Amino acid sequence: MSQQDLYSIPIDDFFKSAFSVDCVIFGYDGKSLDVLLIKRGTEPFKDFWALPGDLVYPAEDLDVSANRVLHDLTSLDDIPVTQVHTFGKVNRHPLGRVITIAYTAIVEKSHLNPHPASWAEATEWHPVGDVPKLAFDHEEILGNALLHLKNLAKAEPLWANVLPKKFTLTQLQEFYEILFEKKFDKGNFRKKTRDMHFLQKLSELQKNVNHRPSALYEFDEQVYLEQKNVQDLLFDL
Repeated sequence: MSQQDLYSIPIDDFFKSAFSVDCVIFGYDGKSLDVLLIKRGTEPFKDFWALPGDLVYPAEDLDVSANRVLHDLTSLDDIPVTQVHTFGKVNRHPLGRVITIAYTAIVEKSHLNPHPASWAEATEWHPVGDVPKLAFDHEEILGNALLHLKNLAKAEPLWANVLPKKFTLTQLQEFYEILFEKKFDKGNFRKKTRDMHFLQKLSELQKNVNHRPSALYEFDEQVYLEQKNVQDLLFDL
């Protein structure tokens, strides 16, 4: 389409696109990284698994919409979702032009009890490496959100959201191994943690374990913020 043709488009045509939000909720339980999916109970893509998502109301802010949609379809509340990316291919939705804004969060699974509501027929956690065929372009959205999560984990202590308040360095290492799908040398990993001054070693050991108990650590958020203010934190993995 030429520049002249663009200028000839009626202004009303620019206000005929719809907006939606899709929520990519990652769940961690110390053993796997999963993503929360719903089974769609309505067309298009009825009976397909999909990310929890729906259209934004005309008078609704995007962030408000993301939290509403997540609640409406999965019954989850107070999930700290953040925007990841916008997807706007012209034909991504069969009913018309729909631009979607993806939101994501990583949560500790045992603290949540998602169950379907509204037109969602089911909710289920799926391993990120073994998801079924998804509706719309949700596989692309999921892949983008997972890449975003990995990049974020190199710069921020995401593990503080999902590990126990008191944790071991082994648990910390396992988080990175599961997220990045690779093994890290134990000795080298512990050397890297020496620069994480916000890892506060406690005078406590694990209890009720069938092996030599390990030292416990806590995340010191104040030290993290102070360290972040004086240097660019990058977890060299």
